Amino acid sequence: MREHDHAGLVLIVEDNRNISEMVGEYLEGRGFEVDYAADGVDGYRLASENVYDAIVLDLMLPRLDGIEVCRRLRGEARKATPILMLTARDTLDDKLTGLSSGADDYLTKPFAIRELEARLHALIRRERRQVGGEVLRVGDLELDPAQLRASRAGHELQLSPIALRLLAILMRESPKVVSRQDIEHEIWGDALPDSDTLRSHLYNLRKVLDKPFGRPLLHTVQGAGYRLAELAS
Repeated sequence: MREHDHAGLVLIVEDNRNISEMVGEYLEGRGFEVDYAADGVDGYRLASENVYDAIVLDLMLPRLDGIEVCRRLRGEARKATPILMLTARDTLDDKLTGLSSGADDYLTKPFAIRELEARLHALIRRERRQVGGEVLRVGDLELDPAQLRASRAGHELQLSPIALRLLAILMRESPKVVSRQDIEHEIWGDALPDSDTLRSHLYNLRKVLDKPFGRPLLHTVQGAGYRLAELAS
């Protein structure tokens, strides 16, 4: 069997017909099955009703934009399907908004189709990878990887799938420092993201994990990486 046979079922939500057909035809030629939606309402309906291996989601969509589709899928529908967002915007604020809404990764238009394929493979491999069922604990933080649920001091944390994966990596190694390179490789494999992606996910994680509580658990170790630990004040 070739590596790209039966690569996965992907939903493309894109109102630009030329882009959606180009991406869809390429992915089908690489062993993917593809569904299409031309607006956010139909995209949300398909994504919430069906089981996909990944979703390619445009940011600017008619009827319901990509940000709101992400939020509803993560919130109302409780879907953890990996989402690759396509955006013509390239500012850090726009990236933070997309990732905080629940997207796992993003590509800025125009993009190379082979890079899109590589990022989809990385997201799908990450999702399919078996995660240990052991409940992880650091201080008052608890993570159940099997249930995709995290809580701190008894309060459930609303986190994206990537943020939950980040927590699992850092909690598993706690209190050791984990390098940026090791984190990126474990989450994205060889399809490494640009320099803003991990920083954006960590920023959004800190907002939920530490900001509402009295003591931070997530620490940056300059020049070395990141660690999750209760440190003496």
